[in-house]
Amino acid sequence: MLGLLLCAVCGAAGELHSLRYFDTAMTDPGPGLPWFFEVGYVDGEIFVHYDSTTRRFVPRTEWMKAAGAVDPEYWDRNTRNAQSSEQVDRENLAIAARLYNQSGGSLTRQQMAGCDILEDGTTRGYYQVAYNGRDFIAFDKDTMTFTAAVPEAVPTKRAWEEGSEAERMKHYLEETCVQWLKRHVENGKAELGRTEQPEVRVWGKEADGILTLSCRAHGFYPRPIAVSWVKDGAVLGQDTHSGGIVPNSDGTYHTWVTIDALPGDGDKYQCRVEHASLPQPGLYSWEGPQSSLVPIVVGVVVTIVVIVAGVGFIIYRRRAGERLQHGTQ
Repeated sequence: MLGLLLCAVCGAAGELHSLRYFDTAMTDPGPGLPWFFEVGYVDGEIFVHYDSTTRRFVPRTEWMKAAGAVDPEYWDRNTRNAQSSEQVDRENLAIAARLYNQSGGSLTRQQMAGCDILEDGTTRGYYQVAYNGRDFIAFDKDTMTFTAAVPEAVPTKRAWEEGSEAERMKHYLEETCVQWLKRHVENGKAELGRTEQPEVRVWGKEADGILTLSCRAHGFYPRPIAVSWVKDGAVLGQDTHSGGIVPNSDGTYHTWVTIDALPGDGDKYQCRVEHASLPQPGLYSWEGPQSSLVPIVVGVVVTIVVIVAGVGFIIYRRRAGERLQHGTQ
């Protein structure tokens, strides 16, 4: 399955560094939008971009613009490569339309290629394709085979395995991709190596006899994070629901995890957060319904202050009038 492709830049267990390139081609992108674009990520951060409107491969980080970050021909070479991919995907969309017997409507092709350097020094490589959000074909570099996820992908699998596509893909994933990943990580280490602690908030909401506890971690970097619910010291996995790890506009990330509990059991649960910015896993508890009294109390205080201020203002006006009548200041 192409889970890694469809969840974009999801991290994987044991991953130390990652390089991903995502190509997306659409027959119906919408008004003013490019029909083809390619985005590159290092450790989950966008660092290069190309689209069919500008037709240039461009940097998206300052460290990619620095002198010596890439060779002099890098941008022209990758612009030509991206333009070639654009043309190939135009043909791929036409082929897919025939394979799926689709004469009209919208068709989207997604492709992901990339590699990981793991904590133990070994590497992983990926190449995956999907159409309209559904798995199509994937490459296994260890067995040098392609897996067709749907019957429509069988002709592509056969053609690629009979040709030299497997050898070319294996060399890229094991050699070229890993070499460039190491270089990009070295050039961007000041930015990529930073850590920002998550702000964690826990709250609960009761409805229809069920207490839903939510734990939200916001503003953390780097991307990998583990957020889980713990009850009586035991980590709960199957009963939780996660919103995934989503990027913020400032380059950080946020995520949330919920769990359903019995009313009155809220104090038995804790949210456990593990992140590179934390010296040890953090445990966060819900304070219970009494926390909802805070805004009420604050509201009462504000009301009292307004009333007192109003009375004081009336008294002031009366006294000011008296002073004016007597000619005093």
